[in-house]
Amino acid sequence: MTTPVKPLMSGGQCFSVLPDRMPAPAQEEMSEAQKKVVADLTATRGELRGPFTAIIHSPKLADRLQHLGAFIRYDCSLDLRINRIVSLMVARHWSAQYEWWVAIPFALKAGVRQSIIDAIADNRRPEDMAADEAITYDFVGELLNHKSVSDATYARAQDAFGKTGVMDMLGVTGYYTMQAMITNTVRTQLPPGEALPLRSEE
Repeated sequence: MTTPVKPLMSGGQCFSVLPDRMPAPAQEEMSEAQKKVVADLTATRGELRGPFTAIIHSPKLADRLQHLGAFIRYDCSLDLRINRIVSLMVARHWSAQYEWWVAIPFALKAGVRQSIIDAIADNRRPEDMAADEAITYDFVGELLNHKSVSDATYARAQDAFGKTGVMDMLGVTGYYTMQAMITNTVRTQLPPGEALPLRSEE
């Protein structure tokens, strides 16, 4: 049985009292490349927010990531419910406060049960998972904790999702890992008044 995903982050960092290290540049300070990416992002996301307020400092990276993110969210072969479980597991592994906070409503909308969300938040293996959810939890949990997966876990994932699904699961894990690393490093802030949703001192 795969052990619960263990968070990497420790030390009780509290982003609500630490300053954002890389806020978005002022509009008048943006290069033409930055302005173009911001226009594309706001057209699809409504506003420049989250990790992209920092990523925009590298407009080429921001441009590539927005397209990758669109694939991850809308075109990935995985069921959206499975996709969202992966995003939650990655956010919890990194104790990524912003990523966890933003993932919850999307997970619920995709059909992830609150009991599963609560268990992942508490670093417990969720009970009563559907077969595909359990396979996902084992695969991503082994990957995050052991940097690879066992033959048995790999075989179950391939049987359930196919080779494309396995690769897409790795892609989803990698994408949200990058987002978590960025938000933790630059201290992406939650909206004013929002409490930090995760304990980061484990």
